[in-house]
Amino acid sequence: MYGKASFSLILLISLIFLSLILFSTTDLRSHLSPFLLLSTPTPSTSPCHPLKVYMYDLPRRFNIAMMLPKKSEVDDDTSVTEKTLPMWPYRFGLRRQHSVEYWMMASLLWDGEEGGGEGEGEGREVVRVSDPGNADVFFVPFFSSLSFNTHGHTMTDPETEVDRQLQSLSNLRKDVVSPYVHAMESYTDDDASIPFESRTTLLFFRGRTVRKDEGKVRAILGKVLANYTDVHYESSFASDEGIRLSSEAMCSSKFCLHHAGDTPSSCRLFDAIVSHCVPVIVSDHIELPYEDEIDYSQFSIFFSFMEASKPGYMVDQLRQVPKDTWVKMWQRLKEVSHHFEFQYPPKKEDAVDMLLRQVSHKLPAVNLAVHRSRRLKIPDWWSQRR
Repeated sequence: MYGKASFSLILLISLIFLSLILFSTTDLRSHLSPFLLLSTPTPSTSPCHPLKVYMYDLPRRFNIAMMLPKKSEVDDDTSVTEKTLPMWPYRFGLRRQHSVEYWMMASLLWDGEEGGGEGEGEGREVVRVSDPGNADVFFVPFFSSLSFNTHGHTMTDPETEVDRQLQSLSNLRKDVVSPYVHAMESYTDDDASIPFESRTTLLFFRGRTVRKDEGKVRAILGKVLANYTDVHYESSFASDEGIRLSSEAMCSSKFCLHHAGDTPSSCRLFDAIVSHCVPVIVSDHIELPYEDEIDYSQFSIFFSFMEASKPGYMVDQLRQVPKDTWVKMWQRLKEVSHHFEFQYPPKKEDAVDMLLRQVSHKLPAVNLAVHRSRRLKIPDWWSQRR
């Protein structure tokens, strides 16, 4: 229902050059993201020292011009600043899920002097630097996800093959997993005194059921989950009205189904999180954001493809979840949902801040690899031991 992923559905913060130099294996499930380490890294970042980011000044056609109506004139000679940055267009609807780079660019442009409120920008994980020599990482403000969603499916020109290759150079040793930008409105007043009883639907899903690759499980589950009175499993196409109805349904459901589409992940997982609907994740290969800091088992339930495909098994397991356990998971969702908010002005520990913290966590290991590579006569000798 929500489109295809450009980040495995994973959007990844990619440290490209070091990957090409240091690592011989690549994970072809994910797409390129616009962070590059400096060739000469600075000392590793600690919680007391914000990540220092240098942002390139790209022509507008590579970023905000993609948000303009077709045939609009683009002034590539004028830099984007905090004052000239346009708001994300409301009319974009589902394309919002492909806006991660926009929110990162906006976060780095924000100087903290205008439009800020309580807690906005205080103690954030990043500081923008004007001297590239002082940076820990580079940010390239190219709206790659939006571009790929618009043009990537029809890239037949041989000259674009290098783009496809770059979009596949991801590896969890150096990259971080980004959440989608959620399409549903956040459930900000979820203060029901009896949340378990007020959510009358056991399990909810609305979306496309004909998908490729791992997404074929959707058609299988459509048959497995048929004829349950407390399960809503509906095949539908994306629309503004569909988003509204899905948002209402998620807020009145105990569990929300998240299974593979064309990729292992989609923004539906993050729609469930901000709706405080306990995610039911059906996947054998999914990678999740911020997992070194967040334990998803505290607010999600996981099934393998084989388990979910057994008639009656998944529904029986969900019905056996004790009320107290579900309430604890619901409460935990309310505690963590702000980590999945992309917003402007930025706030401490929102989605962009968490992503940049994840990047800073990668620096010590990458710096170690770089420093070792400068002295070793036999590259990577340790891994070659038998």
